[in-house]
Amino acid sequence: MKTTIHEPLTFEVLAEGLGFPEGPVIDDDGTVLVVDIDGGRVVRVAGDGTTDVAVPGGGPNGMALETPTTAMVANNGGFLWTEVAGGVRIPIDHATHTNEPPGFVGGWIERVDLATGEVTVLHRDCGGRPLRGPNDLVFDHAGGLWFTDHGKGRLGSVDRGGLYYVPPDGSEVRQVAFPLLGANGVGLSPDGSRVYVAETHTGRLWAWDLDGPGEVRPAAGSLAVRHGGVCLAATPFSFDSLAVEADGRIAIGAIADGIVVITPDGAEAEVHPIPGDVTTNIAFGGPDARRAVITLSRSGRVVEAVWPRAGLVVHPGGRR
Repeated sequence: MKTTIHEPLTFEVLAEGLGFPEGPVIDDDGTVLVVDIDGGRVVRVAGDGTTDVAVPGGGPNGMALETPTTAMVANNGGFLWTEVAGGVRIPIDHATHTNEPPGFVGGWIERVDLATGEVTVLHRDCGGRPLRGPNDLVFDHAGGLWFTDHGKGRLGSVDRGGLYYVPPDGSEVRQVAFPLLGANGVGLSPDGSRVYVAETHTGRLWAWDLDGPGEVRPAAGSLAVRHGGVCLAATPFSFDSLAVEADGRIAIGAIADGIVVITPDGAEAEVHPIPGDVTTNIAFGGPDARRAVITLSRSGRVVEAVWPRAGLVVHPGGRR
């Protein structure tokens, strides 16, 4: 894979002082919303600061607009936290390499009313198996919801995560691809014919072609890969959440390395460094779709950059 490293990304700060921001979305009117995992809250970002929209508790981790006034949130159920140099809190206990809090019973998918702050828990399990750490989500053209479960880690073990789908009627959670190691970012190609998942622990980007809403087509010769996906890229990075560009490239928050962009064929990658921080997610919006809102979770900032290409703007409910 050919890799191009650019100059460090330049940006403007939209908000700071958050605990561990993630899950940015840009509403059609330009409003920016994020989740704060450490604070257990959903936050609206405005020019004069931030305002709490809802406080679900647990660990709100990813967010997608369902309607102009409601959002779906992947709640990981909470983490253990460690304070490191400078008073920064990170979501793991360094001494035990554990992020599963005492008494943990699972995570969930919830709906947040952005006008009233009301929170409704919708799904806690898949076929009776509790969700361990719902992480990121995206609506498809049909109004169905794709989400990843990252799981939790302990000193001697980690949960096996996966890719899941909730049909438009919200009737159930379907396990679509399992197992994955640290399933994190999830996104759809511009035409909706392919779903992508970024793995944190392996630095891999996986892809599945779709036969219909929520229906993956196992790749030819994929018997050795139990979940049936195609590995587009195996990288030295640690991947977090992602967004897709208008031309189909996949832009991934690469934690210590900024934003890494991979072409749909996996042949090329480019790195937009953001030194000294933890880059967790990116969302696209604006009239020309080049507005990139990025969460920098180590410093608790939400920032904005002009992206070199148009992003894929995902409107409420998956409209594109």
